[in-house]
Amino acid sequence: MTSDDTPLDESVLDDAESAYRDARARLAEVPVEVVVTNHVMGLYELAAIHLSATPPRLHEAALAIDALACLVEGLGERLGPDSVTMAEALSNIRIAFVQIKNSAG
Repeated sequence: MTSDDTPLDESVLDDAESAYRDARARLAEVPVEVVVTNHVMGLYELAAIHLSATPPRLHEAALAIDALACLVEGLGERLGPDSVTMAEALSNIRIAFVQIKNSAG
């Protein structure tokens, strides 16, 4: 039953389960380094969003940067060919954080 007490169509559930299985199968084919790198970039973007807020949300940005550092510094070259780029991104977002924190007073 749905929230309005109409019966749930079983085919909708079957389609959703099939789509979920297909998505998992596709994800399993992607190199893990690519998936982790996508998460790293997501944390980078999250930090940038909080740094660019008015006023900057430094506490939130710091947490995203720390999580980013855990992955980049903790995994290092295991991130694959993009490990250098990820380390540079971490360095850049840290510099931006310090600059924004200092300008915020």
